[in-house]
Amino acid sequence: MFISLSRILLPSLIAALSLVGCSAPAATDGAADPAVVDFTSSLAHVHGLHVNADGTVLAGSHTGLFAIGSSGNLTRVGSSDDDFMGLSGVPATDTLFTSGHPGESSTAANPLGLRSSNDGGMSWSDRSLEGQVDFHALAADGRILVGFDGSTGLLVSADSGSTWTPGAAAPAASLAITSSGVWAVTPDGLQHSTDTARTFSPVLDAPNLVLLAGAGDALWGIDTDGYAWRSRNGADWQKRSATGSVEALTAVDYDTAYAASPQALYTLT
Repeated sequence: MFISLSRILLPSLIAALSLVGCSAPAATDGAADPAVVDFTSSLAHVHGLHVNADGTVLAGSHTGLFAIGSSGNLTRVGSSDDDFMGLSGVPATDTLFTSGHPGESSTAANPLGLRSSNDGGMSWSDRSLEGQVDFHALAADGRILVGFDGSTGLLVSADSGSTWTPGAAAPAASLAITSSGVWAVTPDGLQHSTDTARTFSPVLDAPNLVLLAGAGDALWGIDTDGYAWRSRNGADWQKRSATGSVEALTAVDYDTAYAASPQALYTLT
């Protein structure tokens, strides 16, 4: 059985910003200990998380896409063993986007470019940029896609990834989209764009974040000390759960988000 919302409790820049501690710190300053589900086996990296239409939590990994069960069991979704370097989806739907490198069983171009799925990752279709781009960070909201390829800057699509235009030359370790725009974690801190990722401005009062996720007006983040934070469109940040070292984050809404390490899933509230 898959875990549902009602039942369960990212080159060198990316690697450096992904290190958020070695163990879960003690909860302080109002932060609560998150609910944790330990995996029955470890994932080979967690490149992204998504919650699909029926509440199943999906994890994109170095060797494909996995559904996380209520007891921590991991079940492969579909047959792909591709390296899902970038994974994002339209919140609360079965629409997913990924990028990365072909797995051992694949004859796809390397890098993969952008691929999409409308059935929760059971099957995948090539969308664009095959053999050209390996997105290390992706964000989607049903209207636009924003991606960072690890070197040249952001690319933006307004047609579900069929065509792309250049965005800001921002080295984004993590990306998110909320109702107020696009958000990016950069070496200069959290940045916000209100013109579809063409230009960005700093968010001066934000925590020192390394991971981001958005849904509706909710913006969640994990800081350098391994704490989860939430806000509404980047205002009034609240410290929530102490996760320690995690590699991926996804937001359901203002009340709930999920983070994961290769060994466990954390429910953030």
